[in-house]
Amino acid sequence: MTHPPHPAPEVAEVTARSRSARTRHIALRATLGTALTALPFTLINAGVPNTFLTVLPLVPGLFVLLLLLLQVRHGRRLHVCERVLRTYPLEYRDRVDRRGSDWPLLGTVHTVKLPIRGRHGAPTMRALNASMARRWPGGTEAGAWFAGDPAFGGVLIVPGSNDMLFLQPAKWDEYEAERAAADPARRAMATEAGIAGLLEKEPNTIVALGG
Repeated sequence: MTHPPHPAPEVAEVTARSRSARTRHIALRATLGTALTALPFTLINAGVPNTFLTVLPLVPGLFVLLLLLLQVRHGRRLHVCERVLRTYPLEYRDRVDRRGSDWPLLGTVHTVKLPIRGRHGAPTMRALNASMARRWPGGTEAGAWFAGDPAFGGVLIVPGSNDMLFLQPAKWDEYEAERAAADPARRAMATEAGIAGLLEKEPNTIVALGG
């Protein structure tokens, strides 16, 4: 393994940072959505005519609140990241190849590869920020820390910022044979870490909000 240019991060600090950032993310969006939703009623009570423009803030306000509800109900990645970090050791990866980003409902999905020098066939992974932030954290130019099993998933920690990303194979079914053929100890570790199955599949919006 390549000698890392940075010391391994403190897992407790990393998880605490992500949990705090997630709490702020939820609080800010809940405040924004509530304020937009309440604004029309405040204006009408203040004597502003009840027109289309007056009630217009209801639309983005409800959208923000419903999207937040969807993300909180179906976004389990932070809890699983903590389980992964309790189960697997951190390994330094000297390359993080980012291939692009998409913006589905549960959070921005960054497509990455973590190749290992001298090995071939590194899986393409879908990476989501554990704190629910949608931006790419940056700072991975010199590598990052990985914990997990590439066929099942894992955690990527960015040096310096300690941003934490949850990873699973982008093409989950392609690695089904490898997962099925894994020895019992390997499968047991994946189960203990909560990554034995596909964790976050983008839900049908109506079904997700209804149940």
